[in-house]
Amino acid sequence: MEKTIQTDSGIEIAPLYTQPVPMEERPGVFPFTRGIHATMYRDKLWTMRQYAGFSTAEASNERYHYLLSQGVMGLSVAFDLPTQIGYDSDHPMSEGEVGKVGVAIDSLEDMERLFKGISLEQISTSMTINATGFILLALYIALAKKQGADIKKISGTIQNDILKEYAARGTFIYPPQPSMRIITDIFAFCSKEVPKWNTISISGYHIREAGSNAVQELAFTLANGKAYLKAAIAAGLEINVFAKRLSFFFNAHNHLFEEVAKFRAARRMWANITSELGATDPKAQMLRFHTQTGGSTLTAQQPQNNIVRVAIQTMAATLGGTQSLHTNGYDEALSLPTEEAARIALRTQQIVGYESGIADTVDPLAGSFYVEALTNEVESKAWELINKIDAMGGAVSAIEQGFIQDEIARSAYKYQQEIENNEKIIIGVNKFTAADHVTPEVFRIDDSIRIIQSERLKSLRERRDNDAAKASLQAIRDAANGTANLMPPVISAVENLCTLGEIADVLREIWGEYK
Repeated sequence: MEKTIQTDSGIEIAPLYTQPVPMEERPGVFPFTRGIHATMYRDKLWTMRQYAGFSTAEASNERYHYLLSQGVMGLSVAFDLPTQIGYDSDHPMSEGEVGKVGVAIDSLEDMERLFKGISLEQISTSMTINATGFILLALYIALAKKQGADIKKISGTIQNDILKEYAARGTFIYPPQPSMRIITDIFAFCSKEVPKWNTISISGYHIREAGSNAVQELAFTLANGKAYLKAAIAAGLEINVFAKRLSFFFNAHNHLFEEVAKFRAARRMWANITSELGATDPKAQMLRFHTQTGGSTLTAQQPQNNIVRVAIQTMAATLGGTQSLHTNGYDEALSLPTEEAARIALRTQQIVGYESGIADTVDPLAGSFYVEALTNEVESKAWELINKIDAMGGAVSAIEQGFIQDEIARSAYKYQQEIENNEKIIIGVNKFTAADHVTPEVFRIDDSIRIIQSERLKSLRERRDNDAAKASLQAIRDAANGTANLMPPVISAVENLCTLGEIADVLREIWGEYK
């Protein structure tokens, strides 16, 4: 029976507000402009995630248990830079970076420490990892097996979006073509062996953080998504199978209405892109997305103002129909979030979800002359950019030609000029500034983490069966030199305690590094 929801004044709220409209303008129906589910949040709120990872696996594990106790529904793991670019903690390139912007993961033993006391079959985990995403997924699967989990039941997401690394972020290792091969191998493996896993989270978030505007974020993200679809189809995969496990990752900025329009336009555009490429199953046509509030909108000046910014961005994401959400801590312009900041960020989601009324009806802003017109205009401008990229031969070619990078750089420069010229007001930065600058407590990571991790690696290499480890690395080499799927030998390698750096280096030998 449909539950009754009322305002505080006792006015009953209908599940959906609409004028008589064609079926295709209803939520849960192609092209999903108003949402991918007919009832959206009336039945179930979005997944409330908090992005966390720092220092050692034990320290991050402690934060995960705290967040789970506070009502987090899914974990979101941040990895340090050496982990992201395929170096063990004892590598010379890792010095000064171990455990700094995320957790250091070198081996299966670190993964066990990270998830100690957490059943992988019971929790959904998102991992922000790209170039080494296949290794982290292998570690996660190996740990799930060790826990006795049915890997067909484990759920979560690896970001695994390498194209945006070339365009906006920079944590790539290998050239574009072999990187795309890794991604299609993950698609193929997971579609059979880990069917509930989201094999890629095509990310607009970092494109926006690099300085793009909302239209560029949408266009470049969907163009990258289109490139992944075409690569998978070319590899012989069935779009109605693998497209169901693709998800997206968008940014939520301060312009409430443009952000809502962006999310609505994104669903409609992706439905048409997948349909044109042969998807006929509605679940393969749906754009499902995670959102994170805008890190680049946070200010070091008057950092408590960021609590209000994050609340506005939370409303944009939820009014736009996100499937999951991470809210930033108010102190993240200064450091990793303190425990207090992480709690306030989570409470922001909970207050919006349980107290604001946003969740009571589907697509509350639909039918607004402004929002509908803005949705159409955002879509139209995004198609213009996608058509330009298609004319260049697609996203990979557009990145190789520097088109996407140049567009983002121009947008970032324009935005900064507007702030410096006081054309764009940032409260506390260029208007309503305060003379008495108060810096809140910041979260610091001790450099001794590298020593701890290095000692652990030394011990691991002494204890493991090194013959088995060598044979495992050779199996990866053989697969990479041929056409066999890379995931089975990589899983076997991590089970034999090969390290992340050792596995990444095997492929560096074969494919080289992209400069």
